Amino acid sequence: MVVREELTKLGLHFLIVELGEVEIMEDISAELRQQLKINLRNSGLELMEDKRAALIEKIKNIIIEMVQNPGEIKIKISDLLSEKLHHNYGYLSNLFSEVQGMSIQHFIMLYKVERIKELMRYDDPSITEIAYKMNYSSVGHLSNQFKKITGLSPEHFKELKDKGRIQSEEIENSYRDRENKSILITGDANLILER
Repeated sequence: MVVREELTKLGLHFLIVELGEVEIMEDISAELRQQLKINLRNSGLELMEDKRAALIEKIKNIIIEMVQNPGEIKIKISDLLSEKLHHNYGYLSNLFSEVQGMSIQHFIMLYKVERIKELMRYDDPSITEIAYKMNYSSVGHLSNQFKKITGLSPEHFKELKDKGRIQSEEIENSYRDRENKSILITGDANLILER
């Protein structure tokens, strides 16, 4: 809605306004593009002009959607990304690794662990229920990934959470201490990767 509003204010006509993508009917001048960029920034959004950066954001958005709303149908991420973005998965994978400094699979693992922590904090399901909901092949697989990323077993994380002792800063610090690996911090709608 914010993007549509800003486009309308500037007298721009659009065909498509989707998550991460806008198709405008007319060519816009550099001056108008700059004004749109400023207006979007004031609304907490960013106009991405680099096609590679925009493609990376689309990859992230698809992954986030997949992790937030895992379906019962298990489709390979390579097939899903290729289908939705109309690019060969090898190209997408290489681009993502080059720009982000991590593989798509590692990003998925990081984001899935964040989602698992979120479920444990707010919904309080069992680890078995979470494994099923997140399409893990087993509780052991979930536990191994969780421990690899956080340094804690899901059960230990849950115990700490239940005792009210866990703070997100503690977990974030444990990421930083683990061989300077990539860090994933999530907010309501923000995803920030640091290296």
